Amino acid sequence: MELKPSGSLKIDAFSMRIGDIDGVELDRLHALSLSVGWPHRAEDWQFLRESGHGFVALDEIGRVLGSAMWFAHGADFATVGMVITSPRLQTLGAGQWLMKQVFERVVGRDLRLNATRAARRLYLSLDFQPEKTVYQCQGIARAQTTGGSTVTRGDIRALDARDIPSVIELDAMGFGVRRAALIEKLFAHSAGYGLFKGDTLNAFALCRPFGRGHVVGPVVAESDADAMAVVRPHVADHSGSFLRVDTHMDNGEFAAFLAHSGMPVFDTVLTMSMGKRLTDFAVDGAATSVTYALASQTLG
Repeated sequence: MELKPSGSLKIDAFSMRIGDIDGVELDRLHALSLSVGWPHRAEDWQFLRESGHGFVALDEIGRVLGSAMWFAHGADFATVGMVITSPRLQTLGAGQWLMKQVFERVVGRDLRLNATRAARRLYLSLDFQPEKTVYQCQGIARAQTTGGSTVTRGDIRALDARDIPSVIELDAMGFGVRRAALIEKLFAHSAGYGLFKGDTLNAFALCRPFGRGHVVGPVVAESDADAMAVVRPHVADHSGSFLRVDTHMDNGEFAAFLAHSGMPVFDTVLTMSMGKRLTDFAVDGAATSVTYALASQTLG
């Protein structure tokens, strides 16, 4: 009697174990992010591993089925990112399991992350609170020859190592947390422009290779005009190639400038927090620096 195989096979259960993200080959991490359509290159994964800590979820034969990372800044704050589960595990609790592994390592810290639409329900269930929408603006950059404000309130010049302390302090004013180690690492991989009034740095924008091309961020400035002034040279440098900016700005001159520069809104994520809210990190003062563009969705 001939037995015909069934057209489907139900898998009742399988087990996963936690592994350190530093012990996994980059090509396996790259394959994980590709499986969910994220643009990270192997080099981007390596940068993140050097900047933070994380776990992977491994099955019985060592396949990477998930990841989660955190990036500590001081003793009281961390951002969370690269929380990925393979498509077949997204409804089986793997994301929550990975996040609880992270929580064990970040006890006592205020947390911030940027959630995709697919992950928002997970983070709400873990008591993260919605804050602001992040607009992922990207496309083929084109330098503007007309239109938009071009009045610069100071001098624009390329940044160098001597400017790192000033960039760290200005970033802390905009982000609300001092993240010196991250800025120093970003500086080593980035080109930067700053807006100076005399010897004082009033705005800056860093730009580095990422994903399909380059990403501009962080960008910190006191006004739309100043933010445009430090981003405009990066647009010119990469005119005709892929450029990305992640920003909370949904209107105004800066948002219009990005669209006119070939970077319309492609997608959105939601900034969420646990512990202190974004407003709790605000810096008092008449002239307040604002983060116009994130370093990345993962890093904030």
